[in-house]
This record gives sequence, C-alpha cells and structure tokens, in this order.
Amino acid sequence: VAISTEDGLVSPVLKSVDNLGLAGISAGVRDLATRASENKLGLDDLETGTFTVSNLGMFGINEFSAIITPPQAAILAVGAGEERVIPDEDSETGYRFVEQMTVTLSCDHRVVDGAVGAQWLQAFKGYIEDPQTMLL
Repeated sequence: VAISTEDGLVSPVLKSVDNLGLAGISAGVRDLATRASENKLGLDDLETGTFTVSNLGMFGINEFSAIITPPQAAILAVGAGEERVIPDEDSETGYRFVEQMTVTLSCDHRVVDGAVGAQWLQAFKGYIEDPQTMLL
C-alpha cells in the first residue's frame, strides 16, 4: 500500500493478503498507515512486496499513472469515483448517470506480461461491479 507521510511516500507490505477477508485487509491497511504516520514501520514491513495499490481518489484525483516501486511487479492507481453520463436506449432521455472510477495498472513487463495484467484488470472490474462476489 502506498502511504504518504511527512517524510515522503512509503510502501509497506500487507502480507498474506490472499488469506485475509475484506475486514482483515481493511484492519491491516489501517495498522500500516498508523505505524507509517508514527514512523514505527520496521524493515520487515517494507520487504517482499509484489503489488501496490495507490489511491489518490480520496483526494479527488480522477486518474493518474503510478510508478512501480522496485522490486515490486505492479501497481494499481485508483482514482475517485465520479458521476458520468452514459448512453441508455431504455431511458426517455437516451442517457443515464452512473458512478464510475478510473483505475490504471502499471506492470513491470519483465515480470508480468501485459496480457496477464489485462486479464487481472478484467477480473478486478468484475469484482468492483459486483462486490458480493468477493464475499463468496
């Protein structure tokens, strides 16, 4: 997770995230953010990362390109959700408003092939559009 501190950006690692539920991930990120702001992260908190999530959406940034922190393989840039107009043939007006967000995945192609990154984004999109599937 990319976390901004007074001393700059740090990317502590939430370990074994594949074994955590949403509540566990949320608690782990909160713990890392608290320890980062208190300058209490250890070296073991900064090692062995493979994937980073950077969220500037909470600052109202709609989209951005994040830079991979070596030796990690990829980083997901998450923008703010915003109301957008899309075509809707079933609507009287021919359009409707939806809440959408932009995410950008940067991959180190020495480690992650672009097609694999695209497949991952497709799966991520499915989870975001139907969050209940993450709970099953």
